[in-house]
Formats: sequence, C-alpha cells, structure tokens
Amino acid sequence: MLNILEIIIPSAIFFAAPLIFTALGGVFSERSGVVNIGLEGLMVIGAFTGVVFNLTFADQFGQLTPWLAMLVAMVVASIFSLMHAVAAISLRADQVVSGVAINFLALGLSLFLVKMWYGKGQTDQVQVGFDKIDIPILSKIPVIGPILFSNGYLPSYLAIVLAFVVWYVIYKTPFGLRLRAVGEHPMAADTMGINVAKMRYIAVMLSGALAGIGGSIYATIISRDFSHATISGQGFMALAAMIFGKWHPLGAMGAALFFGFAQSLSIVGQAIPFLKNVPTVYLLILPYALTILALTGFIGRADAPKALGTPYVKGKR
Repeated sequence: MLNILEIIIPSAIFFAAPLIFTALGGVFSERSGVVNIGLEGLMVIGAFTGVVFNLTFADQFGQLTPWLAMLVAMVVASIFSLMHAVAAISLRADQVVSGVAINFLALGLSLFLVKMWYGKGQTDQVQVGFDKIDIPILSKIPVIGPILFSNGYLPSYLAIVLAFVVWYVIYKTPFGLRLRAVGEHPMAADTMGINVAKMRYIAVMLSGALAGIGGSIYATIISRDFSHATISGQGFMALAAMIFGKWHPLGAMGAALFFGFAQSLSIVGQAIPFLKNVPTVYLLILPYALTILALTGFIGRADAPKALGTPYVKGKR
C-alpha cells in the first residue's frame, strides 16, 4: 500500500500545481466581481511563452531557464489579461463572452506563432526543466516523508504555500478587504473611497499572472512542449476547482488537489495493481467526469460574490 501511495501522491501534487496557481488567479478575479472564463486562454499563453523562452534561452541560462521562463510567462499572461480587463471593466462588455474570446484568441495566436517560428504544428521538446527534489528534514519523516516530501517538484510545493499566502492576503490585509468589498458591494466600496475599477484591474491582472505561471509549469513539467493539445481543459478544471472551493483560496487548493489526483490516475493508473485492468480511456475521462460530478452533486451551497459579473457604473445602483 505504501508503494502505491508513493506513486499516486507525488504525481497528484505535481498535476495539481498548475491547477492551484490558475484557480488562485481565478479567486482574485472573481472575488473582485469579474468573471474570468478566460483562464484557459491565459494558461495557453503562459504555456506558449514558457516553452518558447525555454527553447530560445536554455543555452544562456542553464538550470535557471525554467524559472525565468515562468516569470516571463507570468508577465506576458498578465499583460494579455488586460484585454479582458478593458472589455469587462472599462467597456462593460459581457464578461463571459469576453473570456471566451480570450480563449480563442490565445490558442489561435499561439498556434500561428508556433507555425511561423518552428515551421510545424508544435514546438521542439524542452530539454531543461525543473529538477525533482527531496525537501530537507521533512523528507526524512517516517511514512509521510517519502510520500509527501520526496521526489517532487519545487513549483508544486510553492503552489501549496501560495494558497496560504493568498488566503492571508484576501482575508487578513487591507488590500484583501478592498478586493472583497468591490466584489460584494462596489457602490458601498466606492462611497468609502475605494477605486473600484483600479481594484478590478489589479485582480484581473493577478489572475492572468497566476494562470500564466500555471500554464508555464504544466508545459515545462508535464507536456514538455507546446501544441494545440498542451492545455486541453486545465483552465476550465481550475475554474471548476475555484467554484468547488467556494471562491476560497484554501478550498480552491483542496479542489485542485482532488482534480490533480484524478489526472494522475489517468497517467500512473497502469502501474497500480487494482487499476491496471481498467481500460485507459476510462482513466482519461475520469478527471472531467469527476469535475462535473463535483460541481453538480457534491458542492453544496456556494454563494458567489454578489456583484460577480455585474459591471459597475459609478453613481448607478
């Protein structure tokens, strides 16, 4: 049994990491009152940018390359998310339509550039990635150490730590109070001197930054290249994790770990005795089936921020 857990748990954690980053980005955006269906497209931009940067600069930066690629992906996706912010906040467009447009634009633009730069439908394979590590001291703990803190990727552990940081920021800081205020009652927040549009712009750009990190990590650790199928539903799973987690950072992390576990079974299932006879196709559809079940059957009462999806017009109720 321990051997099985040592296969499943580390795999689940690193599959969950991109979902955690992206879901936390979604929490920022939707807590401010802006629906962000475009998380999938922002992950695509992050994956594309991360892989292209890695392939271009691997010789110059060596082992630093994947970290720098992650930072560049964060910046590019954050800037890309500005289009959604302008449409949803300044132009008061339908936020769902704007998010869907971001998804199509991101995929079309990235594939066009891949075709133009590489002359084929996908990039080359990334050769310099994140190294697996054992967490000092923690990895030596009997039973738990080998399962949770050994043979893992540092970004996976950073994602879990970030969930607690985001919880603290949203619930324990003045910035977080303002963010929640503009998502619940923007007119009251405006009356208190909070710049609603500014807070929402910051939140949407933070969602872009975190989704870009998520996409970059997914492409660098899991797919190792970029093509039309690199990000195939992970952004929507992150969105589902955010809703399943009831717009709470720690809830979103827990839901992302659950979906990561389902994704890991589709990859490592054949190495697990009681799953090796299950047809692969069932394991592949498992993450998406569990996503639907989680949202329809087990979520319970989940109250979205009251002003979610509603453009704010100053002075208008």
